[in-house]
Amino acid sequence: MQASIPNTPSSNKPIWYFLLFWTLLNALQSYTLELHGDEAYYWVYSRFLDWGYFDHPPMVAIFIRIGDSLMHNELGLRLLTVITNSASLYLIWLILKKYAVDAKWFILIASGLFIFHMYGFTTTPDSPLFFFTVLFYYFYQQYLEEDKWSLALILMLVVAGLLYSKYHGVLLVGFTLCSNIKLLQRKSFWLIVIGSAILFMPHVLWQVNHDYPSLKYHLVDRSEKYDISFTTTYPLGQLAMAGPLIGWFLFYSAFRIKIKDSFIRALVVNAVGTFLFFWLNTFKGNVQMHWTLIAYVPLIMLVLISFKQSGYPAKWFYYLGLTNIALILFIRAALLFQFPFVMNIGPLKSYFGFREWTKQVHKIIGNNYLIIRDGFQDPSKYNYYSNSLKAVSYDTRYYRKTEYDMWPIEDSMQHKKAYYLSEYNEPGSTTDSLVARYGRVWYTAWVNDVQTFQKTDIGILSNTRTASPGQIITMDLSFAGSFPQEALSPAKDSGKAFLEACFFQNRGELKVVSTPIDTIIPSNGKYPFKFKVPTVPGKYELLFSIRTVPFPGSKNSQSIEFTVK
Repeated sequence: MQASIPNTPSSNKPIWYFLLFWTLLNALQSYTLELHGDEAYYWVYSRFLDWGYFDHPPMVAIFIRIGDSLMHNELGLRLLTVITNSASLYLIWLILKKYAVDAKWFILIASGLFIFHMYGFTTTPDSPLFFFTVLFYYFYQQYLEEDKWSLALILMLVVAGLLYSKYHGVLLVGFTLCSNIKLLQRKSFWLIVIGSAILFMPHVLWQVNHDYPSLKYHLVDRSEKYDISFTTTYPLGQLAMAGPLIGWFLFYSAFRIKIKDSFIRALVVNAVGTFLFFWLNTFKGNVQMHWTLIAYVPLIMLVLISFKQSGYPAKWFYYLGLTNIALILFIRAALLFQFPFVMNIGPLKSYFGFREWTKQVHKIIGNNYLIIRDGFQDPSKYNYYSNSLKAVSYDTRYYRKTEYDMWPIEDSMQHKKAYYLSEYNEPGSTTDSLVARYGRVWYTAWVNDVQTFQKTDIGILSNTRTASPGQIITMDLSFAGSFPQEALSPAKDSGKAFLEACFFQNRGELKVVSTPIDTIIPSNGKYPFKFKVPTVPGKYELLFSIRTVPFPGSKNSQSIEFTVK
């Protein structure tokens, strides 16, 4: 039995009411909810506009820069996300109108997709990615119907926008081509390919000039030791993103569809291909649930076209869908009104307390610099809420590199006074503690003469990868990047800076061999570094680090596999 719901596929009035409510809700959420740490990080992106960044392409920085230039508050930062998200839903509706989809079912499913709520206000690279993904489908549907150079030109710009939003955009283009190889026969298709490649070239050159930081990070540094839970929890996460109560039924309905044209085939190949691609990636490391965002655009269209083909579901699903929406709205209300339980949920903690924390820290340090150990979120929140660029992440050898290792903030704080914050009590380094008003304990210290080497790159020239237990070996190293030798005279800094060989095993540091850095040869040469390998046989990860007092040491080289046997 089907739900007795008016079937008015041609009516836009319910859609306009829905989009008005959706936009107002997202605007209100944007205005009242503090920034997530990632959003603050991308705000700092927008202060240093460039063709690329360590983690992502630059489109999110442009989104934020435009809104923040109008008003420096949370709504300003998220403004383009709110606008483009609503515009995207309307474009999806226009695509589906050609399949005579019912407006009320569109509203039920669109407002029931949890991931659409997430990116109705949260501003990350997924925000412009979502917008350009929908634009791609909107114009691709027209391009299938009519091979016009004007549509090819628009698609060229859209594809460039996809690539400048997030590297996942490559999947959309690739799977679409796989669904319709005959596109290669269209002359206009090559305008899309060649034109978008040319437009994306500045980012490619940025990667080349910076030694491919994004490729190294995403393809190498982000790899993790395999845990079966990465693979087993992936489907559960995708069901939750589709809708905590209705996700299972949406997947079931989407893949029951009858493929009747090239556009539906593109939707199927993109949905299946994207979900499968990220499932395979779970064997390489943990896949975050939202990475599949671009798959939910074809999913919602497949669901609604399938409903139209096979008949709309029974009443029980309609009421389940309403309950699903109510549950999501309750979660959003909890965020809006800061219910205590939601403020203690791990992934949501980052939304609360940092405006006051910034005031608390700023009262202590005034206009001095702030150095925070390991992590880009906390210094970014301080920068945003103080509307400054006084905070920097000290990314240690235990962590990973971030964009803070490339920005000029580190340069500007050399030999200045700074306040150091660490999650860890570091005897001999931290001297005090600070209890943040949101409950976190920070260990602190004043540093009167900051000297760091985050930007110094150490190259490993030797091919030595094995040694006997306790053997003393020599490896040739090279130095590039920022290496301020004029500040390293033995009279001033002897005993303050050290070059160290660090052996890691099972993610814990086992042994460090150190030498004062004032003996280093100028950066254009090579330095033969002599050190003793661990006495315990086994496989290690070896990297070289420059440590300056009172910091734990930065990650200055790539890790290499080293065997003691």
